[in-house]
Amino acid sequence: MRRSGSATPRSTTSSVMRSSSAPRFWRGGRGAPSLRKPHVVPGPPGPPASSCALVITVALLVVAFVWGSSAAGAEYKGPLIDAHSHLPNAGAIDAYVDAMKRHNVAKVVLLGVGGVQKDDPARIAAAARTYGDRVIAALPLPDPTDGGAAARLDAELARSTARAIGEVHLRQVGRRTIDRDPGDPAFGKILDVAARRGVPVVVHYELTDVAATALDRALAAHRKATLVLAHAGEGPPRRVEGLLTRNPNLVVDLSGMHFQRKPALASETGPLDPAWKALIEAFPDRFLMGVDVWAPRLFEPAMLDRLFTWTRRVLGELRPDVAERVAYRNAAALFRVE
Repeated sequence: MRRSGSATPRSTTSSVMRSSSAPRFWRGGRGAPSLRKPHVVPGPPGPPASSCALVITVALLVVAFVWGSSAAGAEYKGPLIDAHSHLPNAGAIDAYVDAMKRHNVAKVVLLGVGGVQKDDPARIAAAARTYGDRVIAALPLPDPTDGGAAARLDAELARSTARAIGEVHLRQVGRRTIDRDPGDPAFGKILDVAARRGVPVVVHYELTDVAATALDRALAAHRKATLVLAHAGEGPPRRVEGLLTRNPNLVVDLSGMHFQRKPALASETGPLDPAWKALIEAFPDRFLMGVDVWAPRLFEPAMLDRLFTWTRRVLGELRPDVAERVAYRNAAALFRVE
């Protein structure tokens, strides 16, 4: 900006010349004061308007970046329990345990795949023998409508160290279609056995309003049993919120909601979905974190690194006390981790 001169304004000068108290000077005479404006040396030129705009824009971007980083928070650094994963083959557990060591994952809950993989019981048992300090074994349940399943489960739980039952496929739409009633009497007997033995039942049950009503009835009829709703029932948050509000014996795992699946809690680099964040923080004792690796490609070291990095980043967006519960404490209590 250019600075203005300091000469006396023209109108003021005229009044001074006419004043009776002012001395009279001959026009152009020697000693007459000069009425010309003094010469002002201009200062350095200011930056052009476009440069100012650029500086302001950059400053705003820096502020936005810093604010965004602060809002997202640092990634969660504490211990982690993967509350939901599977083994596609006998060798996958070795790659997985290597990744657990790299990413401070204390335990993994190994589940069956709803009767799809016939070798699940043997694979899970072998993994638990080899990595007893890492693996929490579950008992697979191929058919929850089998009338004899409850008695067999009771006998197996009596002689095993299994800490969960499942994953039980009750309702699935997509790769295969399953639509089983959670109020089926055979499944009710399974819930009674689980309650008596103190183990939770992990169910794959994709929600609709009608399906949620059926699940409400089953949970109300078996209040001593604990159900874990895998993959958050595929949402949406408002539907899950209703189930949690009405059923104190329901726990939700967030497995399979990573950047490679839909619905996702967040993209690989984007923020945690605000609706899910609000729900998790409203029910901090009712959520578990799971990775849900099941296909061989997911056990590649680079992919496991990406999944665990994403998991810790998303957990870091929660309040610190909530992040610790969802990442570790809730699962440790539910699966009786010493």
